[in-house]
Amino acid sequence: MDMIFRYATGQSFALMDTLISFIFILTFVSGIYLISGFMKSTAQYIVVNILLSVVAFIYASQIVYYRFFKTYYSMYSVGNTEQAFDFWRDIITYIGQNAHWIVFIFLPVVVLLVFGKGYFSFQKTTWLFKSVLIGGMIFIQLIGIGIIHAGSHDQHAAYDLYYHSNYPELATQKLGLLTTMRLDLQRLLTDWSPTLTAPPPVHKPTEPDQDSSDDEDPEDEASEDPGNNDSSGEETNSESGEESDEKTSSDQETEEPEYNVLDIDFDTLIEEASDDTIRQMHTHFANVEPTEKNEYTGKYEGYNLILLTAEGFSSFAVDEDVTPTLYKMVHEGYQFENFYTPIWETSTSDGEYVALNSLLPKSGVWSFEQSANNDVPFVMGNQLKDLNYKTNAYHNHTYTYYGRDASHPNMGYDYKGLGNGLNVTETWPESDLEMMELTVDEYTDNEPFHAYYMTVSGHMQYSFTGNQMAHKNKQHVQDLDYSEQAQAYLATQVELDRALQYLLEELEAAGVADNTLIAMSADHYPYGLDDATIDEFAGHEVEQNFELYKNTFILYTPDMEPEVITKPASSLDILPTLSNLLGLEYDSRLLMGRDIFSNATPVIPFLNKSFITDKGFYNSETKEFTPMDGETVDDAYIEMISNVVDEQFYYSAKILETNYYSEIQ
Repeated sequence: MDMIFRYATGQSFALMDTLISFIFILTFVSGIYLISGFMKSTAQYIVVNILLSVVAFIYASQIVYYRFFKTYYSMYSVGNTEQAFDFWRDIITYIGQNAHWIVFIFLPVVVLLVFGKGYFSFQKTTWLFKSVLIGGMIFIQLIGIGIIHAGSHDQHAAYDLYYHSNYPELATQKLGLLTTMRLDLQRLLTDWSPTLTAPPPVHKPTEPDQDSSDDEDPEDEASEDPGNNDSSGEETNSESGEESDEKTSSDQETEEPEYNVLDIDFDTLIEEASDDTIRQMHTHFANVEPTEKNEYTGKYEGYNLILLTAEGFSSFAVDEDVTPTLYKMVHEGYQFENFYTPIWETSTSDGEYVALNSLLPKSGVWSFEQSANNDVPFVMGNQLKDLNYKTNAYHNHTYTYYGRDASHPNMGYDYKGLGNGLNVTETWPESDLEMMELTVDEYTDNEPFHAYYMTVSGHMQYSFTGNQMAHKNKQHVQDLDYSEQAQAYLATQVELDRALQYLLEELEAAGVADNTLIAMSADHYPYGLDDATIDEFAGHEVEQNFELYKNTFILYTPDMEPEVITKPASSLDILPTLSNLLGLEYDSRLLMGRDIFSNATPVIPFLNKSFITDKGFYNSETKEFTPMDGETVDDAYIEMISNVVDEQFYYSAKILETNYYSEIQ
């Protein structure tokens, strides 16, 4: 079963990984045999079949889940299974597509059921045998643990995954699925958290090295970029993000810089803190280098804000003929050429959480749902509500999904979703255009306003038979020279495009368009597409560690001058960037992202602790650093940025766990 699972999910068969998995599986097998040994013939036969069926179901269900969500379900997610069944149509489709693997997985069960009593012995074992078996189980387990201890203790090694970190995809490869799920259950029951040792203090570098980038051709840089999937070759001569940074720096040489900070007396907080963790957090944030205010600070002060998280949106969806509104907003607004939306491990709502909170999700839980009981003063809803903005949020799928009925009101929004005041037609998926048609009038005559949308039309499954939005818009894509899956994906994005077209028209009709800033990012790349389809869109084989997550961030007002930003950025940077553009009073030290327009060195973290900076790409699994054209770095630089990434993960989790923002108000 384990071998079939590895093959079905595309895992490697590295000798040491397979050996460790096999050793731990022997313990599970011995445990099943031990349990059955307490029973007599018929009862033993029934129990063995039940236990073997449970194991087969775990393997088979994880194959289907992985093919669907590109990750494995956790024991925490099992407690929220009813939400997964909202996608029952897609689940049935994926069961059908993976039926051959499921049959292979259940083959031992079938053999045991059909031939069990005739070919296998079922009898109660003696206490002596049970004692020997228990001793053997302990011995086998110790061998497996010993091999783990004897191996590397580095990040992502079997030792790290077994004891300290929670990275299910890599753990299943190095430890085996059953051991990974056993650890997951054990950790859930004991309220375990990944071992997050506070990294030693490090000041994030704030002055990018301009010497090597001033003469650098952005096109040459892109050619060296493992995350570059833009094959258009189009160039825009607008000022780049790095050039803006340089200008800001030179302008401020003769005057004292101002910073995006609040008046927080960390010295007093440190002195009065009764909790060691809180005290340590105060100490850390007091020493974080804040971002400087810059020429973009307050550029859109007083503007209305419409913020969208677009389901499954990607650069592939931007087409001048098929999605003209998306094309217009991308090319007539700020053009972020190196923007990324990494995917996280526990739920697809993690991408939304990152963009709205500028915090990384905590491993093993639904961070958005967990945050519903916390103070979240820096999210756009709460910041703008405090300035007497009208703040509305909408989601055109089930309003309770991922606990949004709790998290979104907590962010300061008057929240509506399907089943809670947003009466969109219940299809799968629901229409973004219909959501816009039902909601825009609720706020356009109440300036200043802020509306947040979580869309759903772009959701997988990408087919014309299982996706209502793809079927609805089929006529717009059926003549394109793409595969059916690629066409169906574009058809779902046509619905988003029509929704944005309607939004722009209504803003214009209400006379508020020129005073409204629109920001949109994806929750994640369209992982429902096959790798072959992604390669088809890109025109080449897409690199999986970085390029796969390269995306588009829309930042647009109708009257703006287009501007190209080549500085690397990610969804983690959206909140501080918007806060700075709107001239809001916020504390840049307390967020994990950075204002894209500031002179702060960009650091883009990924789930596996890989990262991107303005100097290059570091793959944490291969330990390789790929420099940007003309850049050179040493091991000290890699260690420093790795430490910054560790800080981002550690303090994001601690802010969520401790409700830290309530401590500094």
